[in-house]
Amino acid sequence: MISRRSFVQGLGGAGALAATGARAQLGEVAVGILFPLSGPNAQVGHDARHAIETVVEIVNNPHPELDLPLAAGSGLPGLGGAKLRLVVADHQSTPQVGRPEAERLVSEEKVCALVGSYQSGVGAAIAQVAERLEVPYLAAENSAPSLTRRGLRYVFRAASHDDMFSETMFDLLDELKAKGERVESIALFAEDTLFGTDSANMQRRLAGERGYHVVADIKYRANAPSLAEEMRQLKAAGADVLMPSSYTRDGILLVKGIAELGYRPRAILAQNSGFSDPALYQAVGREIVGCITRASFSPELAEKRPAIGHVNALFRERSGSDLSDLSARQFTAAMVLADAINRAGAADGRKIRDALAATDLPGDRTIMPWKRVAFDETGQNREADPVLLQWTGDRFSTIFPAALAVAGIRFPMGPA
Repeated sequence: MISRRSFVQGLGGAGALAATGARAQLGEVAVGILFPLSGPNAQVGHDARHAIETVVEIVNNPHPELDLPLAAGSGLPGLGGAKLRLVVADHQSTPQVGRPEAERLVSEEKVCALVGSYQSGVGAAIAQVAERLEVPYLAAENSAPSLTRRGLRYVFRAASHDDMFSETMFDLLDELKAKGERVESIALFAEDTLFGTDSANMQRRLAGERGYHVVADIKYRANAPSLAEEMRQLKAAGADVLMPSSYTRDGILLVKGIAELGYRPRAILAQNSGFSDPALYQAVGREIVGCITRASFSPELAEKRPAIGHVNALFRERSGSDLSDLSARQFTAAMVLADAINRAGAADGRKIRDALAATDLPGDRTIMPWKRVAFDETGQNREADPVLLQWTGDRFSTIFPAALAVAGIRFPMGPA
């Protein structure tokens, strides 16, 4: 059983020392990662760890077959070949644990940077610690827009945020409507932490601007033991499109609950999170066929970028599963951070922060379908182009935008 206290994964050898600078001199650079490793979101956390361990494998050992930063050599050349070492912490899905764990990683474990954290609410707590202690924090898959709108200099996010994702989702609805499909009413269903609140606020605004009628606007308590009353409200509203912003456990309750009540929306258009977790699809079976979720990762891009297949094979060796949208974003955040550490030439938080701010990484040197990774003055990458994926019953297919689509849109949702 994984305890709250983190464990250290030694890679390359020398044990824990008192100072980050001493670590670098002895051939290793410590990076802290914070994810839920226990509780209902534990599988996401373990997959995140596997994804970032895959980055460590690529950086620390030669992988000339990969056209990715630092893959060709061994270690960080900017630090004399020093190896990356991870210090992993379990934040248990709560800010109350995430905050002191982030402090401990920096103050006691002497990590030079942080990566995390799945829940945006936990990410906001980690961000405050990173800013105060002047170590960079890479928000791996946290999507709340407000995370990079607080004037924090040490917070960076390579992936899109929910405003960017929501605009793409409404672009799809506009396209369906233009083709004559019945897409008039929308039900918003959002959990009550930072992620759900930010997501619902943007979707509510976009619905008004683009002429969609919001017939249900439900904010529910995250991880509530039952969502029965909320399910009855959704059935009564009978919206054409259901737009959930939910983590895995709540998403499972939602899908099973509306199926039991006989409410079948014409589309579920999800704000990722639980709806990109394979555990949800395993739990609900065919009830979810045709669900659409926004994403950062397009698995079919592997046909054009061989590095994706190689990275996926390395990830599968550790995790037993293929890369998902979440694990792809976690991998990318850690790879961007490793590149910045190398360019900084030191395991120093301020220098790494400046190197991150100067990042300009072409999209074709990542595993993502983006133009590039380049952070604006808020720490947000504006070049992270969202995609929409549809669940076919055994895999996701990219359906939008048209330039990246490999399959047509199944609408209304449901088995073929």
